[in-house]
Amino acid sequence: MAKKTIAAVNVAGQRVFVRVDFNVPIEGGSITDDRRIRAALPTIRSIIDRGGRAILASHLGRPEGTGYEAEHSLAPVAARLGELLGKPVEFPGTDCVGEAASAAVAGMRDGGVVLLENVRFHKAEKKGDAAFAARLRHGAGVYVNDAFGTCHRPEASMVALPRLMRDCPRVVGFLVEKEIAFLSERLASPEKPFVVVLGGAKVSDKMGCIDNLLPKASHVIVGGAMAYTFLRALGKEVGSSRVEEDRIADARKTLDLAAKLKAELHLPVDHVCNTQFSEHGDIEVFEDRIKPGYMGLDIGPKTQTNYALILRRARTVVWNGPMGVFEMKPFAVGTSTVARAMVEATKGGATTIVGGGDSAAAVESMGLAAGFSHVSTGGGASLEMLEGKRFESVDLLDEA
Repeated sequence: MAKKTIAAVNVAGQRVFVRVDFNVPIEGGSITDDRRIRAALPTIRSIIDRGGRAILASHLGRPEGTGYEAEHSLAPVAARLGELLGKPVEFPGTDCVGEAASAAVAGMRDGGVVLLENVRFHKAEKKGDAAFAARLRHGAGVYVNDAFGTCHRPEASMVALPRLMRDCPRVVGFLVEKEIAFLSERLASPEKPFVVVLGGAKVSDKMGCIDNLLPKASHVIVGGAMAYTFLRALGKEVGSSRVEEDRIADARKTLDLAAKLKAELHLPVDHVCNTQFSEHGDIEVFEDRIKPGYMGLDIGPKTQTNYALILRRARTVVWNGPMGVFEMKPFAVGTSTVARAMVEATKGGATTIVGGGDSAAAVESMGLAAGFSHVSTGGGASLEMLEGKRFESVDLLDEA
C-alpha cells in the first residue's frame, strides 16, 4: 500500500487540495479535543513552507446535508488552526463551493491557507457526486489525502475528486502515510510475541479483526462487554452482563480456531460488577461465575495482572477497544492497566499501536498517548484496516 507522499511533490505556486479530518468534538462553540487538527499540521506546514497554497476541506458531525447549520460549522476549527500555525487561516463563509469560497481561493498567495466550510452541508458529498467534486476542486493541481478517519468512506472529496484529478499528482499526507505504515505494513509480518488486545461492547464489531489477525497472533487478550459472549460460549454464568446471543456460535468458532492455530486466547478470570450501569451502587468483584442481577463492567484484579504480564513481554501489540466502562472511575482500572503495560512495553522497544476510537480517547484522557508507538486518529477506518480491507480512497493515489 506504499503511496507517494506530499514531500515528493513540488508545490511552489500551486493550489493544493488537502482533504483533512477536522471532525473534532465541539461543546458550546469550543473544541474539547484538537488532536485531529494537530495531527494534520506536518502536512499543512510542508505545503505552505514550500510556497504552496493549501485549500483544506473537511466534514464535521452529521449535518442534514441541506445547507449551512451553525452547530456544525468549521469556524471554531479555523480559529484553532490559525493559532496552531501561527498565521491567519481564511475561512470564507457558509458554503464550501459558493462564490465566497471561490473568491478566497482565487485571491490566495503562496504560503496561504483557506479552510472551506463543512463539505457535508451538501448531500452530494456523502453520495460521492462527481459534479460536486468538480466544484469543490477550486482549480487545485495537486490532491492530498490526509483524512485517515474518513478513508473508508467513498465520499466525493475522498474518491470522486481524486478520480477526477487523475492527470495531477495524487498523494497521501504524512498522517495517512503513518497510519498505513503502522496499521497495515507493520502488522503484515509483526515481530513476535505479537499480542492483539480487543475490547469494547460487541463481538460483531471485532470479528473481521479477529479473523485477520488471529493467524499471526501469539496471544489474543479479550476484555470489555464482548468477553461475556465468549464466556457464555464456554458455558460460564455471566449474570446480567451484555451477551450477543446471535454471536455465541461465532465465538465458539473463534475459540476452536485459536486452539488449532496455537494462539492463546485469554478471557477474564474475574470481573468488577454492579447491579446497575452506574458508578454508584452495589459494586463487587466476582471470580469465575457472576451472580444473577450483576453485570460485568471491567476486568478484575487477577485479570489485570495476567494481561499486564503478557503485554510487558510483547514485541508487537495492537489494541482496539477498552477493557471496561472507563468513563466511570470504578471501572477504568482495567483499561488503565492495559494502557500502562503497553507503555512499559514501548519503553522496552516494542511496537505498540492503539487503534483509534474509544481506546484512543481513553489513553488521551489518561495523558498516556505519547507513550505508544502510534495512536490512530481513525475509529471505523482503523478497525477496517485491521480487518485487512482496502480503501478505494487510498488505492486511487499515486504509487511510491
